[in-house]
Amino acid sequence: MYTSLQGTTGKGRMQTRTQSAIRKLDFHFENSPRRIVANRNCPEINLVGLSIGPLEEGNDYEIHYWVAAELEKSGIAHFREDEKLNMNILNKIHWTERVQTVGQISKLPDEFYPKLRRLISELENEPNKGSERILEQEKTRHLARDIVNSRLRKIISIASAPAQTEQILKNLTGEERFLYGRLYRFINEWRTQILEERSVEE
Repeated sequence: MYTSLQGTTGKGRMQTRTQSAIRKLDFHFENSPRRIVANRNCPEINLVGLSIGPLEEGNDYEIHYWVAAELEKSGIAHFREDEKLNMNILNKIHWTERVQTVGQISKLPDEFYPKLRRLISELENEPNKGSERILEQEKTRHLARDIVNSRLRKIISIASAPAQTEQILKNLTGEERFLYGRLYRFINEWRTQILEERSVEE
């Protein structure tokens, strides 16, 4: 019973640290500047400690992601095409991951994982979806799983090898660097313990 409880506690701590790391990266994404295009003229909007606009129809503006997302929901503005993920980008990434070997790891688009989560969420929460949109949602999830699993295999592979150079690590996202660091330490500690000679008294 004690061993089981201890294992559960350790798992809980690991899960908490992982969630904390991903939430920090997500918070940074939410507050990072994004480019939007105004759909219509809009007077200045005053929030607590923040003023937005005035906006003129057709003009580009740079604004925090969370504000831009609210403006898009309200129909006041929309994200520029290059600010969001789409199926074309996912298909290209998926193809690249499939043709590369486990030892190769390419650079993903900036802030890929926060954008991926939001793309999936948008498709799932879209009201009155027709059959085509449902198929697109399923395909997006399929591509996302394949990409994540491919990246996981590569990260496990490089974490099992000697310490990597910055030339390799620079192609990892923040989420992947966090995972690599934890795996590298764990695998090396495990390898050391397995190969370490111990006395009979121990």
